[in-house]
Amino acid sequence: MSFSHQTLGQRVCFGAGNLTTDVRGETKRLGAQQILLIASGSAQRAADELHATLRIAHRLDGARQHVPVEEVELACDAATQAEADLILCVGGGSAIGLGKAVALKTRVPILAVPTTYAGSEATNVWGVTEAGAKATGADDVVLPRTVVYDAELVRDLPAELASASGMNALAHCIDSFWAPHADPLNRLAAEEAIRALSRGMAQSAAAPSRSLEASQQLQYGAYLAATAFASAGSGLHHKICHVLGGSFGLPHAQTHAVMLPHVLAFNLGSAPEAGERIAAALGAADPLEGLTGLRAQIGAPHALRDHGLKEADLERAAELILGVVPASNPREMTLEDAAQLIRAAWAGGDPATDLFSHRSQQSLL
Repeated sequence: MSFSHQTLGQRVCFGAGNLTTDVRGETKRLGAQQILLIASGSAQRAADELHATLRIAHRLDGARQHVPVEEVELACDAATQAEADLILCVGGGSAIGLGKAVALKTRVPILAVPTTYAGSEATNVWGVTEAGAKATGADDVVLPRTVVYDAELVRDLPAELASASGMNALAHCIDSFWAPHADPLNRLAAEEAIRALSRGMAQSAAAPSRSLEASQQLQYGAYLAATAFASAGSGLHHKICHVLGGSFGLPHAQTHAVMLPHVLAFNLGSAPEAGERIAAALGAADPLEGLTGLRAQIGAPHALRDHGLKEADLERAAELILGVVPASNPREMTLEDAAQLIRAAWAGGDPATDLFSHRSQQSLL
């Protein structure tokens, strides 16, 4: 019990149908007069609702994935010209990520309204892509001052995006067991988040339309997952996904959904306690069985080749992955391991039977 834990200061509002009331109240509390509104294309309806009731000095729609540096420059110019004193981000990780990049340069505070389960709203981590490489860092100025979760905003999230985004949140939890700053507190938050996320995803898959209860469980789980990740830092899974997104332009949530079981399979043999806790949170005897069953239930993406990664790029991807493996990872990785892992994820192989998995290693003994 010897560790240092970083707790981030942030106001969080949970509810259903609370979008306008809570956002208006928070902009008043923060003293905002000139608001820069950044919205994802999929969040246009919510952005329109807020635009109609707030003092919006400038609006940017259609934030792109992985936060291209040229888009950051345009957004910073818009913030400066509008004399913005608050950045209001409405949407998923792309909109919030762009807002963070602007805040990093302008020091203007952020109010975030997430419409997916990406979790960026609860971290002080920023990322920008330039010349095919994604640079990331941490700075408390990019942590949104307030987050407003309205369950009504995620009830109509398309099933494919909801499953991929939910798996993205689940990845925050699992990486928090072996990331560089993993500690008992963020592991505890990660466990509770896994329970909430798996419950919410299962409920969503079982019903024709997403229930309010399922939506709130998913938002609650996504928030806890992100706070655990913000404290623990980026583990092997997130390092790999940053490489794949920044260097090959793969979609963020889908990449996380595909890679998660493969990274879990790779590390499990060297992290048995983490495996036991992950399994218990999933309500399963084995962590891989629990994760695989949940993925099948929700129809999660399973192969990187379906999302833009070419077979010709696998060798380069393996080399890039090897260069970002955290020293804290419970298992050392060789170039052969990296090549095998990325090929399995590219092909959509079964993580439980891949040669690098803990089960396969046991069967060879």
